[in-house]
Amino acid sequence: MTQFPIDTPVDESPEASRDAAVPATRRDLAARRLIDTSSERSLESLALAVGALSFVVSALIALVVFGFHSTPISGPGSVGEFAAVASGVVALLAVVAGRYFLHERGPHGRLHVLDYLDIAALAIAHAVIAVLGWTLLAVILEQAFIGAEVFALAVLILAGAAAAMTGYISFFSATHMDLQLLATVLAVFLVFGVVSSMLTASDPNWWKDNLSALGMSSNVSAFAFNITIIVAGFLVTTLARYSTRGIPTDNPVGVGRVRITLIVVGVFLGMVGLFPVDRFFALHTGVASGMVVAFGVLVIALPRWITGMPRPFVVVGWLFLAVTLVLSLLFATGYYTLTAVELVAGILVFTWIVLFIRNASALEQDAREAPSAVAATSAH
Repeated sequence: MTQFPIDTPVDESPEASRDAAVPATRRDLAARRLIDTSSERSLESLALAVGALSFVVSALIALVVFGFHSTPISGPGSVGEFAAVASGVVALLAVVAGRYFLHERGPHGRLHVLDYLDIAALAIAHAVIAVLGWTLLAVILEQAFIGAEVFALAVLILAGAAAAMTGYISFFSATHMDLQLLATVLAVFLVFGVVSSMLTASDPNWWKDNLSALGMSSNVSAFAFNITIIVAGFLVTTLARYSTRGIPTDNPVGVGRVRITLIVVGVFLGMVGLFPVDRFFALHTGVASGMVVAFGVLVIALPRWITGMPRPFVVVGWLFLAVTLVLSLLFATGYYTLTAVELVAGILVFTWIVLFIRNASALEQDAREAPSAVAATSAH
C-alpha cells in the first residue's frame, strides 16, 4: 500500500516529552496505520461509514416523504419504490466517491477523459443494478404478502437498510474493482436491464420481431433498454483497454489487434442502443452485423494474435461461433425467430468475453511467475 508523508509541528509540551520515550519505530508504525488510507482495514471502515451515512440520510428523507405513515410494499408511492430510487442515487454517489478516493490516495496520474467516462459508466451500471434489484425484490415480496402494508417505523428502517447495504456494496466494489469484478458487473447489469425492459415493454408481442424491438418505442422501457446497451458497450471498451495490458505473445502486433477488435465490438454494441432500429434501420442493422463480424474475426485470429492462449479456450470460441452461425441459418430457413438468435448469440459473446478475461489474466500471471521459478531452480 502507498504511504503518504505527513508534516507534524514540533511540540515542546510535557506530553510530547513523554511520547519521546516511545520507540520511534512504534510511533512511525502507528502514524502510518492512521494515514494509510488505502489499507484493507481503512477501506472496510470507509465502506461501513458510507453505509451508515446512507442509512441515516435515506431514513430521514423517507420520514419527510411518507410523514411517518404506513405504505404499501411495492408500486407507486411504496417503500419499495422509494428504496429503489434512494439506493440508485446512493450507488451512483458511492461508486464516484470510491473511484475518486482511490485516485487521490493511490499512485495514479492525472485523470483523462476516458477515465471520467469509465467512472461514469461504472456508476450508472451500479445505480441501475440497485434500482432494478430492489424493485424486483419489492414486487416479489408484494406477491408473498398480498394486501399487507409496511408500518411507519418499519418504512424508515427498510428504506435506510436498503440504502445502507447498497452504499456499502457499491463503495466496496468501486475500491476493489478488477477485471473479473468488472466483467461480473457488466453481466449483471445487462441481465437486469434487458429483462426489466422485456417485462415492462409496451408491446407484448415485441419478441415476434427482434430483440432491438425493445428499444423502438418512446416510453421508459425503451429508454432503459437503449441506455443499458449504450453503457454496456462502453464497459466492453473499458474491459478491452485494461484486459489486454501485459498479455505475453510472440506476435508483436497481436495484443494491439485484439484490443482494437474488442473495442470495435464495444463501440458497435453501444451504437446499437444509440441508433434505435425503427428510426435508423440501416445504421442499426449495419453496426449490429459489424459487431458479429468483429467477434468472428477475433475468435478465428486469436490463436495467431495471442500465441500462448490455451487451446481449450480457443476451441470454445470456435464452438460458440459455430453455434451462432447454425442459429443464423435456422433463422434464415424460418425455423427460429430473430429474437432467439440474438439472445443466444448475445449470451455466447459475453460469456466468451468473461472467459477471455480470465484466460488473459492467467497468461499474465504465468508470465510474471516464470522468472521467479527459473531463479529458484537456478539457486538449487
